[in-house]
Amino acid sequence: MNILITGTNRGIGFSLTRQLSEKGHTLWAVCRQPSEQLQSLASNANVNIISGVDVTADNAATLIHEALGTTQLDVLIQNAGILTRESIENAAPEAITQQFKVNALAPLTLTIALKKHLTKGSKVALITSRMGSMTDNGSGNYYGYRMSKAALNAAGVSLARDLHGEGIAVALLHPGFVQTDMVNHAGDISADTAAERLIQRIEELNIDNTGTFWHSNGEVLPF
Repeated sequence: MNILITGTNRGIGFSLTRQLSEKGHTLWAVCRQPSEQLQSLASNANVNIISGVDVTADNAATLIHEALGTTQLDVLIQNAGILTRESIENAAPEAITQQFKVNALAPLTLTIALKKHLTKGSKVALITSRMGSMTDNGSGNYYGYRMSKAALNAAGVSLARDLHGEGIAVALLHPGFVQTDMVNHAGDISADTAAERLIQRIEELNIDNTGTFWHSNGEVLPF
């Protein structure tokens, strides 16, 4: 399969890239600047790094189009994301806006822009968070992250509806509380475990369950 992933230089994105390449799939790994570990994967014939891509930039889709050429994608994984920690005492508009740009607007606009590389049977996986669930919010805070992930969930459901007729399925996937730089490695599962579970959920995705909000462990989450 041909698979494109954003945010691949570290954490979950890197683990997804490595595990999927080991399964024999052909990968396009999108990043701003490749880490040493990502560069080490480029020696594999089935891993192509698309570097210099800021997913919020106007030229992001163009750079990816140029790298893909006429390639049709079986799976598009929108993984790039950021988190800052706003409280009611410190809800900086600039930080909230930037999270919206990276976490919500970029996945939507890139998916729309890359639609020409998708076809019947293709899958789109949006890496979101249960922190975007309003039903599940029992602790407050994290205004920008919660709001941006809720917006991503809304976009994902609309994409699922709009792409249904073309046979393209969309999943909204919460990886779990993962030990990454984003949370200072305070999570309860490794990035490798999260990636393994996410791959299982993507494999299970089809046109009949499109638009579902899943935990990587298989639990269906409330919006």
